[in-house]
Amino acid sequence: MLKHILIPLDGSSLAEEALPEAHHIIEAGASITLMTAIDLPPAVVPGMYPTVMPLERFETYKKEALEAAQEYLERKADELRAEGFEVTTVVECCEEAAEMIIKTAKECGAQAIVMSTHGRSGLSRWLFGSVANKVICAAPCPVYIIPNRARQHTVQETTPEINYG
Repeated sequence: MLKHILIPLDGSSLAEEALPEAHHIIEAGASITLMTAIDLPPAVVPGMYPTVMPLERFETYKKEALEAAQEYLERKADELRAEGFEVTTVVECCEEAAEMIIKTAKECGAQAIVMSTHGRSGLSRWLFGSVANKVICAAPCPVYIIPNRARQHTVQETTPEINYG
């Protein structure tokens, strides 16, 4: 059983599917690091082109995003602490979520990363990328991927049965 894992969360119920799954690989009283990587829109200095978000509004947005993410992680951390786990939270702004997950895993000394995946394939995976795939390729420790069960059921229900007999 593992003694320290990292669980990246983004506030979605899909990401939270990693929480109960983590119980299967960690020992009682283990350490869990919960993290959120906040991807902020670009800030623009007044007078520069293109104007995406005024600098003053960007700073307010950033502050609010960091506070909301910290509150969310603390709620999840409190639930895990009530179960006897030692929980640390990390919230940071970044440009690339996968890089932040990898960096955090290295810094906290996680023995494994437990995360959910959207389960995209084909064109949508090529267009949007795969955070899970990037993490798997560069993580300093094993990565446990929890598939999107809702997507799996949808695919199974819409896939026609083929009879080769």
